[in-house]
Amino acid sequence: MSSAGRSARAAVLEAVGLPLQMREIVLFEPEPNQVVVRIVASGVCHSDLSVVRGTFPFMFPTVLGHEGSGVVESVGSAVTRVAPGDHVVLTWMPPCRECFYCLHGQSVLCEVGLAEAIGSSYATVDGVPLVRGLGVAGFATHTLVPERSVIKIPVQADLELAALVGCALSTGVGAVFRTARVAPGSSVAVVGCGGVGLSVMQGAKIAGASKIIAVDRLAAKLDLARSLGATDVVDSSSVSPVEGVREVTAGRGADYTFEVVGVSETIQQAFAMTRRGGTCVLVGAGSATDEVRFNAMEMFLDMKTLTGCVYGSTDPDRDIPALVEMIESGAIDAEMLITKRIGLDDLNDALESMEAGMGARSLVVYS
Repeated sequence: MSSAGRSARAAVLEAVGLPLQMREIVLFEPEPNQVVVRIVASGVCHSDLSVVRGTFPFMFPTVLGHEGSGVVESVGSAVTRVAPGDHVVLTWMPPCRECFYCLHGQSVLCEVGLAEAIGSSYATVDGVPLVRGLGVAGFATHTLVPERSVIKIPVQADLELAALVGCALSTGVGAVFRTARVAPGSSVAVVGCGGVGLSVMQGAKIAGASKIIAVDRLAAKLDLARSLGATDVVDSSSVSPVEGVREVTAGRGADYTFEVVGVSETIQQAFAMTRRGGTCVLVGAGSATDEVRFNAMEMFLDMKTLTGCVYGSTDPDRDIPALVEMIESGAIDAEMLITKRIGLDDLNDALESMEAGMGARSLVVYS
């Protein structure tokens, strides 16, 4: 075990279903290829809630938070890509650049990076080793991560907004450009208008989609979707989402659909509202026990493409700086994704609000 380094305040999850506890943790001293980052902001993502609720099996105790930004505080002796004082976005998928998938252009499926980030202890709480929640451990004032987990960005970039590039924007915009490759003039339907779904809509607007259809059961989210580029909305609490999308696409369905919930019911709805020959992208992270069924005839006859999507097929070194630049230029409105800025002590309330479907993104901001 590494020697003890600096202390930090963190939200510790000790087991499935328990509330996060605000504790003092002690980071290890950085190994040669590691960096200590002072966290500036960290978004609250549904994947964090999935660990708390047990949908994602995980190791405990842990510190969650995988969507963050900060300032490099110290580096290991072999680190070359960043230096103390650099501003960075953290990525939960640090590609190794050497495994089969990295060498075949699918770094998001890297066999090494995420396992390295998650699989080793990085700190202790009361002498007990902690693991990084989803590779970053951003729900803390400081974290210790592998060098490949940090992406340098310009010092003039807004660090609070840049935090959202760590997951929501990379996943949503990446799903449009990197996974589906949405064509200009096409129709797009998005099922689920949380932070990632709204990011999909912004990506679709930038890609030149002529029709962007937001599907959700909450009126407030549909209003937000309109402000971020949705041309049409379908309130699934009162009408069939499939029929609602077909009604505004000449009865055919959308050219591209994005399911951003991760539930079998909405996955089947998204597939059904995709036109024949269209593409349905599964962005939402679901449960291993929630099975989805399609009949063999529709899979053959309708010639639809059904594809999974991890992290928007993002390559962090390539895509994160570009997305930060798009925020700075105004092409992406990251501010509109933030429902509320909160402190570390407000995290449990933020998770409860997310479970109730309220808002787009809570953002933990560290003073």
